[in-house]
Amino acid sequence: MEERKDAEHFLGLIKKSRKGKFKLYIGMSAGVGKTYRMLQEAHMLLHSGVDIKIGYIETHNRKETHALLDGIPLITRRKLFYKGKELEELDVQAVINIHPEIVIIDELAHSNIEGSVNAKRWQDVVDILDAGISVISAVNIQHIESLHDEIKNITGVDVQERIPDSVLGLADEVVNIDLTAEELINRLKDGKIYDAAKIEMALANFFNSDHILQLRELALKEVASQVQRKVETEVIHHKYMKKEQFLACVSSNEKTATIVIRKTARLANYYNSKWFVLYVQTPKESVSKIALDKQRHLINNFKLATELGAEIIKVNHSKIATAIIEQCEAKQITTVCIGKPHLGLIKIIWATNTFNKLLTKLSNEKIDLIILS
Repeated sequence: MEERKDAEHFLGLIKKSRKGKFKLYIGMSAGVGKTYRMLQEAHMLLHSGVDIKIGYIETHNRKETHALLDGIPLITRRKLFYKGKELEELDVQAVINIHPEIVIIDELAHSNIEGSVNAKRWQDVVDILDAGISVISAVNIQHIESLHDEIKNITGVDVQERIPDSVLGLADEVVNIDLTAEELINRLKDGKIYDAAKIEMALANFFNSDHILQLRELALKEVASQVQRKVETEVIHHKYMKKEQFLACVSSNEKTATIVIRKTARLANYYNSKWFVLYVQTPKESVSKIALDKQRHLINNFKLATELGAEIIKVNHSKIATAIIEQCEAKQITTVCIGKPHLGLIKIIWATNTFNKLLTKLSNEKIDLIILS
């Protein structure tokens, strides 16, 4: 009955808007039942007379999930030849032309085959939503961009396919599909997630109970923060809310900057706030003096920040602290985010005689300073 109420609530959201509505199922890992739940919902909506079709689904040959495909209309996938093989992708144009009320599109973090209109499937979903078609999709927690470093620390896996946090912000509903670690491991042992040949390796690596518990906690926190963000933006009146504006201060140090960018992105996403990334180019790092590898790191980090929704600010200044103060005033910043003292940028600031000026200014203007580990 709870699933039916969820489906009816989502249908109600669709009817309120011409632009497609977006429902996203999040899980802590493969095998928790995201695809199964999407197909269950599809059957309920079909039974209610809703025009729902499958744009792309991946059952991974799981018997119970595959059985649910029966009776749900499928939109034919687009066939592409890549490196001598015939492969299939979501046919975005076919979805838009057929124009169902709702379309199911699995594997949101998927990278499209070279030659596709969009590089990523989440970009396909945005195009479909813009065309007025509602989408139900799914993603695992490890594919969220700002959690990349944390996931890597937990699992040791460097996840390559990721979605910007801003995609989560587009979702009208975010639903966590939750299992206990014991339930998930039992599903794996019973052959309900991977083929028998992969089970032992999975248990020894990604699917150990410690990893699962940490991933489960991340998934629960992520969905809770998305729900809170929706409440604050849609229920609480804006005039009673302090409008946050975050400024992430980065250097040309690749690792430091990446950490500061990802963590600031999560803060900004939590508060549904605008945020900026500031790089102050000092005379020592002028175009003629900065090393090529540092230039490359800066370009990559600016790209990452842009994908996560930041506005890039690049200024030339001999005094970093003064430049930060000026940008705080210009952009009405409420929170400045910076790396730990042993990481480059704050060392430079500390070495200048304007550091006290920065702290005094931030304090007087009631601007928070967050030093990120």
